[in-house]
Amino acid sequence: MRSMLILFLARNAEYHVLMPLVRLLTKLDKTRMNEIASHPMQRWEWGEFRQKTGVEVERIGVFEGTELIRSLQVFFHPIPQLPYTIGYFPKSDVIDDQTISLLRELAKKHSCLFIKLEPNISEPVGKLQEVNRIREFLLHNGCELGKPLFTKFSFLLDVSKSEEDLLAMMHQKTRYNIRLAEKKGVRIREESSENGLAQYLSILHETTQRQGFFAHSSSYFQTLWEELKDSGLIKIYLAEYENKTLVSWIVFQHNNVMYYPYGASRSVSRDVMASNLMMWEMIRVAKRDGCTLFDMWGSLGPNPHPKDPWFGFHKFKEGYGGVLHEFVGSYDLVFYPRLYKIFRKLDELRWTILRFQAGLQSFFKIKK
Repeated sequence: MRSMLILFLARNAEYHVLMPLVRLLTKLDKTRMNEIASHPMQRWEWGEFRQKTGVEVERIGVFEGTELIRSLQVFFHPIPQLPYTIGYFPKSDVIDDQTISLLRELAKKHSCLFIKLEPNISEPVGKLQEVNRIREFLLHNGCELGKPLFTKFSFLLDVSKSEEDLLAMMHQKTRYNIRLAEKKGVRIREESSENGLAQYLSILHETTQRQGFFAHSSSYFQTLWEELKDSGLIKIYLAEYENKTLVSWIVFQHNNVMYYPYGASRSVSRDVMASNLMMWEMIRVAKRDGCTLFDMWGSLGPNPHPKDPWFGFHKFKEGYGGVLHEFVGSYDLVFYPRLYKIFRKLDELRWTILRFQAGLQSFFKIKK
């Protein structure tokens, strides 16, 4: 990694001091790294979690003197039976020449086919000056449009407003559903524990079977919980009705932002609108804990098609009055162009087969 240590000369009146500008981060840098991380996936603990799942992690710090001013956490996934890896650099808020240079150095070290970049840079739909500038920069520096892991759009809600203003911003039907859930006696409580995780996994299994979509494995969530439970980042909430848990959410809180990455719901008692009350209570929790923004972690774009399988989920989030933001999107920094093209075709075939299998399972479940 010598080539990654960029040295500069700091002058004063009496002597020259040679200081490192870029270096690998250690656990001693953890606190500062978390302070400046732009997203939960750029936190130290997220790297520890990914290492436990068999992914290699690199953490690079950029310093001004002795102060860490930005960090890059990059993940390298091994490709089975091949001497190559696939890199993933998610949710950084700085994409520039230095970033690309550092990624190229890491790619050499890890025999990387490509590194997928999904910047945490967004603007309201229709106002994309900075987003478009970053897109042009990435294309100019050898990136190609890639298959997204994060959705390109998300609703962002300013939760610094008063509760009265937040309720007024909602769609009328959303407000009605919240009040209905309260009248029916739905209760929201925190259960950030092994029991809470077990309930989430049970409901998630039912949700995936019913809706026919893919979710992370139970072991993924177990490892996630073990690595993040003491960080203050992760919380689990349950919505209960008549002594039964109907909805379970896992949320993140990081640097005054609440994120809603994972949710699951049962098919019973859907008329009591437990999910609507859950979202409202998470907004209130975010306010209580000093957050100023709620990132709903993904949606469809403007003018979504009503037949899209995610249309209902999109409309649910839209009802809370957030602003639809468009992110830069997914771009692949490619190092082996021919192998990359083969990989993309094989990956498309794999997902076609998986979707077909999921559709068959849903079909036969309905027939039963």
